[in-house]
Amino acid sequence: MAAKRNSAGSKQPRQAGASSKAAQEPSLSLERIVATAVELLDTQGIDGLTMRRLADRLGAGAMSLYWHVDNKENVFDLALDSVLAYREPRQTSKTRDWRQDVVHMVEDWRACMLRHPWSASLLPRRALGPNILGRLELLGKTLSGAGVADADLNAGIWSLWNYVMGATITRGSFDLSDDDRAAAQQRLTDLSQRYPTIERSRLLLDDDWDGAFRKGLDFLLDGIAPRPGKARQS
Repeated sequence: MAAKRNSAGSKQPRQAGASSKAAQEPSLSLERIVATAVELLDTQGIDGLTMRRLADRLGAGAMSLYWHVDNKENVFDLALDSVLAYREPRQTSKTRDWRQDVVHMVEDWRACMLRHPWSASLLPRRALGPNILGRLELLGKTLSGAGVADADLNAGIWSLWNYVMGATITRGSFDLSDDDRAAAQQRLTDLSQRYPTIERSRLLLDDDWDGAFRKGLDFLLDGIAPRPGKARQS
């Protein structure tokens, strides 16, 4: 990314005293700024990232950051996109099918967001960067190649998006202790006449988040899968 330029009126004073200060500061790069921003977001959350705090963590002056990024919103965009980079699996078998590919994409997406819980809050309101757009393109290409009609493609992509977002937010916020779970389940047991189905299934004691996500994904893909004999539209 090109460095941000100052207006003509402020450029000369800013550079006048820069040489001695630059010698004391570690070299800055966009990559370092983004990596450090991700570290701050992981430890401090969204509200904990400020340009001053980011500069302090980098051992640089706050104004030095603006040669690399436009503002804090730009930092959010870059940090979000950096944690959503997708690394495709090595092709270990020629029998791999479209569902396996989609499962890997979606499970990897969820794992990335769970490693960086703040990403679920930022994703709906940020500009979509190249990494997330690349994920969506690969997802759409895989579904299209499997025979999903163009008329159904957007619904399929958004359904998977919504599933990942919902599952990630729920997992991040539903953080009950074992004692809390036991107490909640006991309350359901006491009210079993009103809530017999979820009491019988012991819903509030089920903490197999990964298993539930995988099974729910199968349910969703069963609905997205092209129907036999259904003409593909282009």
